[in-house]
Parts: sequence; C-alpha cells; structure tokens
Amino acid sequence: MENTDIIAKALGSWASQVNVGSTLIKTVIVVVMAVILGCERSKNRHAAGLRTFIVLSIGSMFAGLADVYFINEHGVGFPFMSAAVFIGISIITANTIIYSSKNQIMGLTTSVAMWSMSIISAVLGFGLYTAALIGFAALMIGLLAFSKVEAYIKNKSNHFEVHLELKTRAGLQEFITSAREFGLTIDNLELNPAYANSGLSVYTVRFTITGKALKKKSHSDLIEALSVLDCVYYIEKIG
Repeated sequence: MENTDIIAKALGSWASQVNVGSTLIKTVIVVVMAVILGCERSKNRHAAGLRTFIVLSIGSMFAGLADVYFINEHGVGFPFMSAAVFIGISIITANTIIYSSKNQIMGLTTSVAMWSMSIISAVLGFGLYTAALIGFAALMIGLLAFSKVEAYIKNKSNHFEVHLELKTRAGLQEFITSAREFGLTIDNLELNPAYANSGLSVYTVRFTITGKALKKKSHSDLIEALSVLDCVYYIEKIG
C-alpha cells in the first residue's frame, strides 16, 4: 500500500522503506522528540526523565520499523512487535503510579506521557512522519499549555484537599468545629497510617467551600486561616 504521508512523499520513496537512510532519520527525529519531552519531565523532577524517554522512544520506534519489515518482506499480518512493546509499556507505566505519604496520587501524568510517547514513536517507525509530529506537538501542548489552565480551574474550585497534621488527636474536634465556623464543609476525613508512629495525628481532609464570603477567597488564604489554630501543627494543600 502506498504511503500517503506528506513528509514521506516530500523526502522520497526511500523514506517509506526499511533502509539505512530512513532508519537514521527516524532515529534522529525520535531522539529529538524524546529529549524535548524528557527535559520537560526532568525539569519538574518527575521519576521518568530524559534517559527513560530516550530509551523508551527508540525501542518503540524500532518495534514499528521491524513490523513494517516483517509485513512487507515476510507477509506477517499483525504488528506483533509493536503490540508486545505496548503491553510492556502498559505494565511498566502502571507501576510508576504510586500514593505518596500524603495520600496523593503521583506519577499519573508521567505514566500516560510514557505510554503516549511509545505510540507516537511506533507511528514514526511505521513511516507516518506527519502523524507522529502532529501527535507529539499535541502531547507537548497538553503538558505545557494546559497545566496552567488546570491549575487555574483547581484554584477557582469550591473543593480542595489538604494534608493536615494535628498536635494531638484530641485537637481533631476543635479543628472540625473551627472549619465549620469558617464556612467549610468537611466532605471526607481520613487518618493517614503512614504517620502512625510519629506522635502526630495526620489526616487527609477534603473540603467544600459553602460560605458565600469564602468563595471570593483563594485556597491559600483559607489554609493560612486554618494554620493559625492552636491544634494545628502543619497544613498544606494537596494537588
């Protein structure tokens, strides 16, 4: 089947075939994409950084390249190399999602980014240069541009969650009473077992802002007001 990819057509028929030239140019492209994404993740101190994305992307690209060879030269009817890579990446990325000691989910965005980059790299290996570059551009826009949009939406929400450390367990009732007087409804309150032997009473608390006056205030202002309570040792927003 003829490759209708715009970039492949511009480069020539060799770009759609499995040869030294196409392999080199695909390797350069996938490494550049992996470096850009890996630097973005490393800059924000995520577990999967530059080297992880480079290795993952190269492996996925060569899996796609191998599938093209097997399909064209040996009549294989299924891209089993890419399928195996996707299954392996799914297992690896699932294990990168963890709960922190503050009951916060960590690694979810990086996990999805790894999985998405694996697919984009395989698409490049198949010879779909344009689709791979468009997919990579969309991925980077989602990670960079929409992170600010997401933060803005969260800060304007009437719901927020905090990590709360009380000086004593007896202070819990004082905290609950004070929060309600402020105009906050406690939707959920969980004792954090990770701090069982610390001498502190540590909780994850989810609030809904119900007071009309409070809805004009930022989450930081509300947390600062709660932090001055005598029973509170430490409090910070989660997420």
